[in-house]
Amino acid sequence: MRYALMFYAEPGHDDDRPEAERVAVQAEYEALGNDPRFLSGAQLQPAETATSVRVAGGRTLLTDGPFADTKEVLGGICLIEAADLDEAIEVAARVPAARYGGVVEVRPLVALR
Repeated sequence: MRYALMFYAEPGHDDDRPEAERVAVQAEYEALGNDPRFLSGAQLQPAETATSVRVAGGRTLLTDGPFADTKEVLGGICLIEAADLDEAIEVAARVPAARYGGVVEVRPLVALR
């Protein structure tokens, strides 16, 4: 089954982290890409760069910023193939955000075919 791992953290959560630790954390994210269960992933630009789109009454309405005003923001996403939820959770626990004050949401994908 395919799962989305969505990484949430507070903006600037690693600003005070020493450079060597930042490099080590980045290496952990890159190592996820070598896991055979990894399908795809991407780090997102900061939430301030988001544009939210709504269509109401036939008009397209744009709002600067993310859809929801929250303390933690979506910072990245990873798609994996795992045998079951337990295996997906095992992969999610390796994501640095889960250990450094953020959270990794694990959600099964709907099969389109």
